[in-house]
Amino acid sequence: MTTIRTEGLQRHPTHAVEVKWKDHTVTIGGGRPVVVQSMTNTSTADVEKTVEQVLALARAGSELVRLTVNTPEAARAVVAIREKLDRAGCFVPLVGDFHYNGHKLLTEVPECAAALSKYRINPGNVGKGDRAAENFAVMIETAKRCGAAVRIGVNGGSLDQDLLARMMDENNARTEPADPSEVLLEALVESALSSAKGAEALGLPANRIVLSCKVSTVPELLRLYRMLAKRSSYALHLGLTEAGIGSKGIVASSTALGVLLEEGIGDTIRVSLTPAPGAARTEEVVVAQEILQSLGLRSFLPTVTSCPGCGRTSSELFQELAASTQKFLRERMPEWRTTYPGAAGMKVAVMGCVVNGPGESRQADIGISLPGAGESPVAPVYIRGVKVASLKGSDMGERFQAMIEEFVQTTYAQ
Repeated sequence: MTTIRTEGLQRHPTHAVEVKWKDHTVTIGGGRPVVVQSMTNTSTADVEKTVEQVLALARAGSELVRLTVNTPEAARAVVAIREKLDRAGCFVPLVGDFHYNGHKLLTEVPECAAALSKYRINPGNVGKGDRAAENFAVMIETAKRCGAAVRIGVNGGSLDQDLLARMMDENNARTEPADPSEVLLEALVESALSSAKGAEALGLPANRIVLSCKVSTVPELLRLYRMLAKRSSYALHLGLTEAGIGSKGIVASSTALGVLLEEGIGDTIRVSLTPAPGAARTEEVVVAQEILQSLGLRSFLPTVTSCPGCGRTSSELFQELAASTQKFLRERMPEWRTTYPGAAGMKVAVMGCVVNGPGESRQADIGISLPGAGESPVAPVYIRGVKVASLKGSDMGERFQAMIEEFVQTTYAQ
């Protein structure tokens, strides 16, 4: 296949997988923009809470949302969740996350199978021996019948132990055995690729199959996906499983996904953060978007340039204005995305003193340079290099936001 270039990066060529709900289609792979997805952490059987969270994730920009489907109650709830989302005008495709009993749930609740646009199947959790092949076949046949895509998602913590034991025995029989850690990585890749080939043998085409191989350490994840990319053309789902909470999870996920995406590997991403108590579930969507935007692969939100602050800045005022501007842009973007679609590419600068402030502000589409400590208490505002106003006073932030709103309306109107 021909290598695909996207915004300066060489993309690993993969099959394009369409994930559909009604007239809404999200395409994974085939050189299309990298898709952001997320997962709920509500009990799926709680319809109201799950609908609320899916709506929040979709509004934040999640293009696919995955739900746990682990009980008959959850499977039946999926149908009600899909209906409520449709009535709310939210057509984000839903992905069912199945382990152990997916074949039973899809058979016993066929309405659930039809309400899901994609199934996640873990080959290590579909059963043992011949039963595993039978259960896997039931899920693939259901996907074929319902028009659903499938992600074959292998995890280091739930790898098929029969496969691993066989590959370890074969390795031990060699004259020069490889390190067991190498065999483990090979087993993860083999599980994903052999399962994908098995799905194709059952009649599911390659353009309905997405692969993932997730582990919890960055170096191993990089090696796994480089192996997958070298050996196949299936669309690839990136994610560092059990990445952790707070800054640890963000840094680990950003490091792993950033390296792979820069190498052109990956067609859809999910940032698996452990949410802090009371924190918004949408944080994982925000981080995923910022990874892609930082690499220049997607534009979701106007870019805000702001300095880190130093002894020259009137730190509290500067920090408050930078934070309120970022919050304002994120809150306004859902409306701007449909009314003023070009606004996502806007560059905004909020700078803190005379050293770099005026220069950075002139280079932005719209920028403000706050007075530093000891400077004149006036903040010049620049629009595309031209000084258009000077702001001062306690309402400086609100007035700057009003200027941004006016700039968007006059610049990006269709």
